[in-house]
Amino acid sequence: MPPWDHARLAAVGLAVLTGNQAPGGAYPACPAYPVYRYAWFRDGSFAAEAASRSGAPDSATAFHDWCARVITERADRIEAVAAARARGERPPPGALLPTRYTLEGREAEGGEWTDFQTDGYGTWLWALARHLDRHGLAPGPYRAAARLTVRYLEATWDLPCHGWWEEHPARRHVATLGALHGGLAAAARAGLADPARATRITGAIARLLAERGTYEGRLAGWLGGRAVDAALLACLTPFAVTDPAGPLAAATLAAVERDLVEPEGGVHRYLGDVFYGGGQWPVLAGFLGWHYARTGRTAAARRRLDWIAAQATPEGLLPEQAPGARLLHPEHLARWEAKWGPNATPLLWSHAMYLILAAELAELGELPERP
Repeated sequence: MPPWDHARLAAVGLAVLTGNQAPGGAYPACPAYPVYRYAWFRDGSFAAEAASRSGAPDSATAFHDWCARVITERADRIEAVAAARARGERPPPGALLPTRYTLEGREAEGGEWTDFQTDGYGTWLWALARHLDRHGLAPGPYRAAARLTVRYLEATWDLPCHGWWEEHPARRHVATLGALHGGLAAAARAGLADPARATRITGAIARLLAERGTYEGRLAGWLGGRAVDAALLACLTPFAVTDPAGPLAAATLAAVERDLVEPEGGVHRYLGDVFYGGGQWPVLAGFLGWHYARTGRTAAARRRLDWIAAQATPEGLLPEQAPGARLLHPEHLARWEAKWGPNATPLLWSHAMYLILAAELAELGELPERP
């Protein structure tokens, strides 16, 4: 058994999500880590999915309201980007939507960070659609923002951008395309977007992945590449770019398991990862367990849940990378600690993936109001 009872750790996790949520609805990536005291659509969308599934639907609704405000406040900018693309132009970097915002919904200024990523906007559409369906909420209040988001993705989906890990801006990342495919398909099903418009993009993404997004029968990290990246797990579950039980999913999973999964349960991002030494991520163990649960491998999914729980601090806080676990490149750890301080804790995305997997495995039980 893990040192933390799952019901207790789930209660702590839900308190971490809701207790750190800003009054306007945004979730910070990590309140105790300076460069993560911002809101990402991607991280926040998974936090909202966890809250929606774990007994805090009002928290999820507040996040979705915040996202809708951020998008609608930038309607003119989105239309300008779409118009530039229609003329065959690539908009300048400052015209594109950023990847992170202040908790008040403003754009972060200064600091060394990459700006242009699209996966978060697709992930938001996916999480919003699931939340509305789960709780029987009307799509009307979100339709304008969702349609603007689809408009933006229609104009930018085929542009190179930074991937999930804020790297390689000249590449077109398969995990990013998977998030767009999953979000657009979900928005169309939920009545949040014009189905014909969304289907044109998802169809183009599917064809592109089939033509250039695979290597030796599995998904690759980027178009025309060979890399194995654990972010590809999200293409299987939850975004279902391919049949989760089909041969492409099986080959992708096998490559991730071979290269990036540790016997005790942790998951690395990719083999060349030097960030904090290239550690093991509870977030990725959550994605792996989620896929196992979805495909009937319940015992394997529970082992991932136990492993995540074992990474919690005595206070029940989950980090970005597992403390004390094997690093791929330990010689790089000191450099990152000197630059940005200790490993980010608590990482709200880690708590979110723990809660999602616990819900998938029916381990939440009756969550107490306080841990």
